[in-house]
Parts: sequence; structure tokens; C-alpha cells
Amino acid sequence: MRRRGVLTAGLAVVCALVAGCGPDLSGTRVRIAAGLNGGVYDKLAERLADAWAAELDAERPEVQVTEGSPDNIARVRAGKADVAFVAADVATENTAGLAALARVHDDYLHVVVRADSSIKSFAQLRGRKVAIGSPDSGVEYLSKQLLKASGLTGAIDRRNLGLNEALPALESRQIDAVIWSGGVPTPSITERARTVDLRLLDITDLADALRATSPVYRTATIPATAYNLPEPVTTLVLPNFLVVPSSMPDDLAEALVGGLFDARDELGKAAGAALSIDVHPAIETSPLPLHPGALRYYRSLKD
Repeated sequence: MRRRGVLTAGLAVVCALVAGCGPDLSGTRVRIAAGLNGGVYDKLAERLADAWAAELDAERPEVQVTEGSPDNIARVRAGKADVAFVAADVATENTAGLAALARVHDDYLHVVVRADSSIKSFAQLRGRKVAIGSPDSGVEYLSKQLLKASGLTGAIDRRNLGLNEALPALESRQIDAVIWSGGVPTPSITERARTVDLRLLDITDLADALRATSPVYRTATIPATAYNLPEPVTTLVLPNFLVVPSSMPDDLAEALVGGLFDARDELGKAAGAALSIDVHPAIETSPLPLHPGALRYYRSLKD
């Protein structure tokens, strides 16, 4: 019933435009698939829900606590969510029936070990205990791509731990490494580095193999100053998209994108990663197509 309500509201928007009035989004119901409580997706979704409710004069969207990107995509495909925060590699694995409103921010791969560890490269994780992210999370998905590219699938002792569980386990030597994807600096890593010296592994030797698995992967450098590292490290950069069903009415999609950019300052207060939200990188969602309504918003800025 909620899904039908969203489509009905979208049709009402179309009717209002045909009549020569502005979009009337009163009564619109939108469900946002976010992430784990307190995570970046969750923080951004809560602020975005407030902004869409206030700026679009619509009912406050429902923010759904989820396991992460794979769960979010599944909810959109099943009609259980209307907008989802999704890591680009997950979003572009199968683009059928999906579209993007915007590229919202980038995450950086962190492969974290203790500074006193003998592990100097990703290949040396063979046979080690490695935290690969929570079950069904975007981090777990990325970890599996890393293991495949490095030839280590089945060659490590995988532990499904989220970052807040994994870092204490690393400090107490219960595990040997933590795989994480997030902003730079990630506050939890910065805080843990106050009690134990940490180091990040460079993945330069895996870059070509990873880029061959997905066109969304690219490389960048995490500066030494980010975590008081001995030297900069080359790592993977992964965009995040706002994903919707391609069947969403154009006028509703356009209004949601407009509300996103109107709320940039508030989103930045919720999570520092949102400070990078900007019109120019927002349109870079290939190979996932921009929704026609989103494209109409971006084109209107050139008029």
C-alpha cells in the first residue's frame, strides 16, 4: 500500500505541473533504506528525511535501519524502499530497473593492521584472521572483491565483524587485520589509534585487478597525516549513490534531488563525508544511469 501511495503522489505532481502549478508533494510517502544505527548512511538519511519533509512539504520519510548496501538494493528491487544509499560497486553489479539520483560521497578502503605487525602487504594476510565487515554489508561485498582479486578467497580466516567490534579485537590481537570502507579520517580509527599504533596496507599491486572487476573502482592516496602514518598509502576509492527504482515518477525524482542539494549544509553537519556533495561529481554515476527526473534537475541549473 505504501508503494502505491508513492506512485499516486507522483501522479499528483504531474497533474499539478500540467495545471501550471508547482509540484504538490503533500501526502507523499518515501522510504529510505539507510544502514546500521549511527553509521554514515543512517546519519545522512535522518537529516535528509528532515529536509525532504520540511522543504517539500511532504510527510517525513521513513528511515529504515538495514545491514548496508546489498540489503538496501534488495529492498528497492522488492518495492520495500524507494530511495537507498548504496556503494557504487553493489549498485552497478546489476543495473536493471535501477537509476541514480546522485553520487553523494566517496569512501576509501582501509586495510588496518597493528603497527607492530609483521604484515606488510595484502598478500601476507594469507592464513590470518581478518575482519571483513558485517554480514550482507557493503564492506563485506568489497572485502570479497579484494580477496578474489588477490587470490586469497578461502585462504584467510574471515570474521564477520563491523568496525566497532573489529578494532578492539585488533588491539587485543584476537584478529590480525580489519577491512573497512569509509571517510578519511574515519573517527573510530582515529580514536583507536590513540591507544594502539596502527598502520594501513598499500594496495597498489591489486589496483589493476580490482579495476578489472568493476569500472567504479579507482585509486587515491590516504595522506600520512590522516592517521599519523609513517608514510602515505595508495588505496581504493569507492563512490556512494542515492539509488531509486527507474519507475519512480520523474517529478518526484526531480524534487528529491532538489531537496538533497538544498540540504547540503545540514547533511555536512551530520557527517563530514557529505561536505563533498556537489553538482558536478553528483552526475557521475556511470554505469548506473541517472534517473530522467534527476537529469532534468541538473540540466535546469544550466538554464
